[in-house]
Amino acid sequence: MPGTDPWTLAVDCGGGGIKASVLDAAGTLHAPAVRVPTPYPLPPHRLVTTIAQIAADLPAADRVTVGMPGMVRHGVVVATPHYVTRSGPRSAVDPALVEAWTDHDVRAAVEAALGLPTLVLNDAEVHGAGVVSGTGLELVLTLGTGLGSALFDGGRLAPHLELSHAPVRRGVTYDEYIGQPERRRLGNGLWSRRVQRVVEGFWPVFRWDRVYLGGGNARHVTPTVLERLGERVVVVPNQAGIVGGVRAWSLGAG
Repeated sequence: MPGTDPWTLAVDCGGGGIKASVLDAAGTLHAPAVRVPTPYPLPPHRLVTTIAQIAADLPAADRVTVGMPGMVRHGVVVATPHYVTRSGPRSAVDPALVEAWTDHDVRAAVEAALGLPTLVLNDAEVHGAGVVSGTGLELVLTLGTGLGSALFDGGRLAPHLELSHAPVRRGVTYDEYIGQPERRRLGNGLWSRRVQRVVEGFWPVFRWDRVYLGGGNARHVTPTVLERLGERVVVVPNQAGIVGGVRAWSLGAG
C-alpha cells in the first residue's frame, strides 16, 4: 500500500494499446505493466471504464497520470486523432466520436471514476517527463502509430504543438510520413532515413540542446542513421511513457 510518498497510477494510452502500472515516488514499478489492446470504437466513457478496469487489478494508488494522443489542455481534450475513428488508426472517422471527444474533460471524468487527483497530458509529454534532464531546450519525439512531440525548457513543459498534423510535403503529414504503416511498408532502413530527414528538418525550428527519440518504434532507427544524427540525438526506452507519470507532477505540467 502507498506510504508517505504518493504512489502514481500511470496510464499510457496509445492507438494500439493501453498500458498502466503503479509506481512509487522514486519511479519504481510496484506491479508489472499491464497492457490491453485499445478498444474501438472508443467514446470517452469507454476509455475511462477501461482505465478503471486496469486500475482494479493493480496496487492502490494516490493519484493518476494519463497520457493520451492529441491536443490536451489542462486535462481537456481539444482534439484526438485515433479515438475518433470507427475501428482504430487509419480507419474512417466517426463524426459522432469527434463531437464526443471535442472539449471533453478527461481529467474530471477519471477523477470521478477513480476518486483520485488526476493529471491528463499528451502521451509524448508524459514520455518526455520520464527522460528529460531539466537542462536547456529538450525536444522529445515519439515514434509509434504516428509522431508525438513535447518540448521542455529547463525542465518546464512548453505549450503543446501538434507537429504530427503539420504537412511534411504536399498532402502528407508527419504522422503519415513516419508512422507505423510507413515503417512496415518501407522497412527499417528507408524509414530510418525519413526519421533523419524529419529530425534534421526540425533543427532550424527548435535549435535544441538535446533530442530524445522514444516510442515503440524508436528502437528500429538504424545505427547508421543515429550516427549521422550525432550525439545530441539519443534513443530512450519506451518504458518512459510509464515512468514519466511520476515526474510529470513536478515538471510544471498540467
